[in-house]
Amino acid sequence: MSLRSLLFVPGDSDRKLARGLEAGADALILDLEDAVAPEHKAAARSRVREFLLAHPERRSTQLWVRINPFDTPESEADLAAVVSACPDGILQPKITGADDVIGLASYLEACESRHHLPPGQLRILPVATETPAALFALGGFARCGPRLLGLTWGAEDLSTAVGATGNREADGRWTQPYQLARSLCLFGANAAGVPAFDTLFVELRNAAGLRASCVEGSRDGFVGKLAIHPDQVAIINECFMPSPEQLAHARRVVELFATHPGVAALSLEGKMLDIPHLRQAQKILARAR
Repeated sequence: MSLRSLLFVPGDSDRKLARGLEAGADALILDLEDAVAPEHKAAARSRVREFLLAHPERRSTQLWVRINPFDTPESEADLAAVVSACPDGILQPKITGADDVIGLASYLEACESRHHLPPGQLRILPVATETPAALFALGGFARCGPRLLGLTWGAEDLSTAVGATGNREADGRWTQPYQLARSLCLFGANAAGVPAFDTLFVELRNAAGLRASCVEGSRDGFVGKLAIHPDQVAIINECFMPSPEQLAHARRVVELFATHPGVAALSLEGKMLDIPHLRQAQKILARAR
């Protein structure tokens, strides 16, 4: 299943958990980290575990869990509560590089063995830019192995870490440091052979701004986007599906190369095409499937 929309839902709210399932997101991220106050974390773990057990069939919406940072005691309690309830994956926050993902993967392997779960079932999606050190490690995720589902990025924790007073220009564009983080996440994911997911859009009532952000992300190579409100899901799903025009063009490109086997450069509608164009067309068709 290709993921386009990944909707955060606070793990301590029954109402929001129930509403999340109705939003049409490809995945819910049941949050045990920043959306839950410290005094409510134990209750949130129990609630998330019960929610996972109550929804074993996930054909249309996967259920992921954002744990607390892996180097904290809270993360061990998070994993002890949720792994045996079989989430589809773990969103890993505040990493410093691939070693953190590899460490979590080893821990999950032991958990799967202990609970008699299929090995490798639990995937990992790290938020790869929330610490300054992580920016210097974004080229190293290829060694994380098959549990790595993709990479996503975030700006808020990174802003706090460096003491920034803001991360956007007056027109809403990311400032230069965070444009860099976004770009490195995109290239780091593709260097590792996994998809990149764009970060969230915080203006809840700005549908036009969300759509523009999604169009930009899809254009640049991201395959999906994080969401923080159910109303954002439909726009994200729409924008991260290839348009009819893109699909038609991709089919023409694939058909053109299929009818000219062994030819690496062709012309279509007055434009030169070569093998990278063919591969891009194949990716577009695969996303549509």
